[in-house]
Amino acid sequence: MSLAGFPSPGGLFSPLSPLLERIPFSPDSASLDFLSSMLDVRTQRGQRIGFVRPQDDGLGYEARIWARGEIETRPDNWHDFFNALVWLTFAQSKATLNWRHVQKLAERPAARCRDRDAMTQFDECGVVVVSSDPSLLDLVRAFRWKALFHERRAELGGTLRCFIFGHATYEQLLAPFRGLTAKAVLYDVSEDWLRLPLPRQLAGIDQRLADELAAGAYADPRDLHPLPLMGFPGVTRESENAAYYDDAWQFRSGRRDRGV
Repeated sequence: MSLAGFPSPGGLFSPLSPLLERIPFSPDSASLDFLSSMLDVRTQRGQRIGFVRPQDDGLGYEARIWARGEIETRPDNWHDFFNALVWLTFAQSKATLNWRHVQKLAERPAARCRDRDAMTQFDECGVVVVSSDPSLLDLVRAFRWKALFHERRAELGGTLRCFIFGHATYEQLLAPFRGLTAKAVLYDVSEDWLRLPLPRQLAGIDQRLADELAAGAYADPRDLHPLPLMGFPGVTRESENAAYYDDAWQFRSGRRDRGV
């Protein structure tokens, strides 16, 4: 399947479009071989990344990337295919996540921690939401979904953008379902920034996110804002009806102890 024949719900696949316009939309081995040869992407220690079949030699996933630049990728697997695409789209951020994982593994080899849990959540389900209107981001922080997605629906395409980072979320968007939720970081941007070409926007987000991750940001899962993706216009036809946003199970009111 090519990108031309692929439905992108709500335009949420747009961050991957520069790549998907150049390769078949398929997780097969030929696509992965081509992806491996496309760009000179490096880990934090300078290893050139490549996508390899899963190995059975006792080396962990993150450790393998750090030591050899090898990203274990199952052929014919959408989850891993999208992970490869995100590596090539947000290379600095993915490399920084790997570096932080390796640091934490060195500190506590046999235990998980909140820092690694937060990184894993963002790696799998993350999204960067940018807007030139701070009041729209405030609605996300306050869990005011009906106000955001319905009452201010006409403004979303012009002053707010949603850049999916999580490869698991891309996989889920192949068949969107009730309750599909991402974990968001929120950025204020200028109107001029929103007019930049997509590749420059992606590069800017990647640099900013990588810098924040390197500085230790988003070290707690609660630093990430829940974002119900099914609320965005175009993801499901049901969202055209105002009553759709009265579904309190899907559009939850939030965690009251956060003070939002």
